[in-house]
Amino acid sequence: MKKNKVPKAGFVAEYEKLFEKKTPSLRPLDQLGFVVLDTETTGLDPKNDHILSFGAVKIKGYRIIVNTVLEVYLDAPKRNKEAVQIHEILYDNQVFPQADFVKELLAYVGSDIIVGHHIGFDMMMLEKTLKPFGFKKFLNPTIDTLYLSLRLEKGPHYDISLGKPGEHSLDSLCQKYGIPLDDRHTAAGDAFLTAQLLMKLLKIAEKKGIKDFGSLVR
Repeated sequence: MKKNKVPKAGFVAEYEKLFEKKTPSLRPLDQLGFVVLDTETTGLDPKNDHILSFGAVKIKGYRIIVNTVLEVYLDAPKRNKEAVQIHEILYDNQVFPQADFVKELLAYVGSDIIVGHHIGFDMMMLEKTLKPFGFKKFLNPTIDTLYLSLRLEKGPHYDISLGKPGEHSLDSLCQKYGIPLDDRHTAAGDAFLTAQLLMKLLKIAEKKGIKDFGSLVR
């Protein structure tokens, strides 16, 4: 027996239309738009855990656009003491219903390159949140600052298991590149740290000959 197909929300269809035209592979790095994001969650199991908060900031022309910072707290179905201890998120009336959040999220992200540290987990959690609205997957190119740092330092085929534990954590990389660890373990704070890290890595990438969209997201 076939499962009922979830109808696609209008804002999901509008999002998908943004990708009918591809980004030229030769577009220079300084002309690209990036959305650097982070999620704080009730745990690390995408099937059973939920997003507590979402933070993001945009980069364009090698500039962090501070007035684009977005921070949202969600009315998560599941809450636990461990998450509160780590993220220090207390629950009050300042929470977004998920339907409002997902609509704002897709409009905010648009067709920009999505960036995060361990971005795969964030994408799984966001796609899970969007699924009830007929959303299948993000169509944006993505960059994981962990793997970009490895690519630039060790080469594209480096096996991360050979490194020391935590060597390329967000904390370690921020310390390595002189980025103050302010507002750690909040979604907006970690997104802003990751945005600063991306800026450092993009400058290194240019020096190594990675100067356009095609060579960056290959």
